[in-house]
Amino acid sequence: MSENNRTLEAIKYTRGDLRILNQLVLPHETIYETIANVQDGHAAIKTMKTRGAPAIAIVAALSLAVDVNNRFKNGEFTTVDQVVQFLNQSLEYLKTSRPTAVNLFDAAAKLSKLINTTSCNIQDPAIVVETYIGAAEQMLIDDVQDNKNIGKFGAQYIMEHAKSKQISVLTHCNTGSLATAGWGTALGIIRDLHANHQLQHAYCTETRPYNQGSRLTAYELVYENIPATLICDNMASALLKQKPDVQAIVVGADRVAANGDTANKIGTYQLAITAKYHGILFIVAAPSTSIDLNTKNGDAIVIEQRPPEELVTVSGVRVSDNVPTSVRTAAENIGVWNPSFDVTPASLISAIVTEKGVVVKKEGEDEFDMTSFLNN
Repeated sequence: MSENNRTLEAIKYTRGDLRILNQLVLPHETIYETIANVQDGHAAIKTMKTRGAPAIAIVAALSLAVDVNNRFKNGEFTTVDQVVQFLNQSLEYLKTSRPTAVNLFDAAAKLSKLINTTSCNIQDPAIVVETYIGAAEQMLIDDVQDNKNIGKFGAQYIMEHAKSKQISVLTHCNTGSLATAGWGTALGIIRDLHANHQLQHAYCTETRPYNQGSRLTAYELVYENIPATLICDNMASALLKQKPDVQAIVVGADRVAANGDTANKIGTYQLAITAKYHGILFIVAAPSTSIDLNTKNGDAIVIEQRPPEELVTVSGVRVSDNVPTSVRTAAENIGVWNPSFDVTPASLISAIVTEKGVVVKKEGEDEFDMTSFLNN
């Protein structure tokens, strides 16, 4: 594999076997954990061993594929109705793992529809099992190709609007191979810029309080030999002032409303504000499955609240012996507000890049028409 095609593998799957890279222990340890059933899949998503909107949907779907495959082989299902009931109930359960990322809900709806359609007028439960497993496996394949299209379209758009032939880019949270089936969304764009020799430097925020940027994005950038620098979240505005070569901020998305308002990792909103002030591009990169036409605008997006411990403690390894440890950094009994996401208004977003192409606003308008884009 060439250097420009190196990529981490967060999801390892063969029929009947699913393993995920435990992202809670990165970058200090590389541990793959077996996901044997939907309970394991739910737990991996809820505890953020697996994270990133595309990866959440895929791990949920594949955990059920492994579960139903093994149960069927063990003779647990003898009728079509039994399989259909198990699959639909499991999909509903998996949806409760995390509320904000729409990809999971989109995948569950599509898979449930497929299950119910396939089960009509047939007597063989094996057909329903095989149909579900095949659809879940295809999601894994499609996500990689979708990400590569996002990278291509995003890099093209940025360079068409850049002021020079080589630029630097700032990104937030983790949107690479670890957040998807492979390649990445926002980080996929950075990868394409680098492969095309158009990237001067990448900057990534540490992304407090969960530190996905410092633990995961920095890890990916180093792994892929992309020139990069880590900054604290509160350094972004100073960076843009001092580094005019930073001409774009590129982020992912957990949910895009019909008007383009975008829910993404907490801290995204303030980056969009500073991008607007400094006159640089603010790009959202996401597969079309992250677009929720049933959500009119950002006010209707449910924002997940995370446990207080994530904000008042820091996990890592001791410098002296690399032993994992966790330390408290805040005063005891202090109140904590810890939303996992915020919503960036469409008016602050330059473009939304999907695998289908780049969405831009009509001249003079503050919102995107995501409905027309998806229906074209």
